[in-house]
Amino acid sequence: MIGADEFRRVLGHFCSGVTIITTVDADGRPTGLTASAFTSVSLNPPLILVCVAHDAQSYRALAEGTRFAVNILAHDQESISTRFATKPVAHAAEKFEGVGYRMGSLGVPVLKDSLAELECTIVHAYPAGDHTIFVGRVEAADARGDGGLHPLLYYRGKYRHVHH
Repeated sequence: MIGADEFRRVLGHFCSGVTIITTVDADGRPTGLTASAFTSVSLNPPLILVCVAHDAQSYRALAEGTRFAVNILAHDQESISTRFATKPVAHAAEKFEGVGYRMGSLGVPVLKDSLAELECTIVHAYPAGDHTIFVGRVEAADARGDGGLHPLLYYRGKYRHVHH
């Protein structure tokens, strides 16, 4: 079996989009984390999955909650991604300071300037090593990518941008 560092190095060769997973904790405070381990699962019903490390600051809120949002970041949101990837802070709600967001239809924070968003209810949670795979049914979605926005990408440990 290969080690964690080698596994991370090899997986770094897979280019991925960057998302912020947002939810609320038991006290209703917004919380969130940066995630690149996100993918679609099914079109009918509309299902997605996200993998979250057990030591992530927002893990408990996701594990104890019933809903979350996936915010797909635009190319100009690298600083937001970095902010939500940084841990720990006194409370994850601090990560939202100065970041525009609204409460979505499911009562979870949705970032205002993201490329796209999906609001989900959790239908399954599967422990898998040091992560949990959360499967969400998409209840609401929106995209703003038609106005010339491009995605923020992550490749080999660095943020990347689409070049035309």
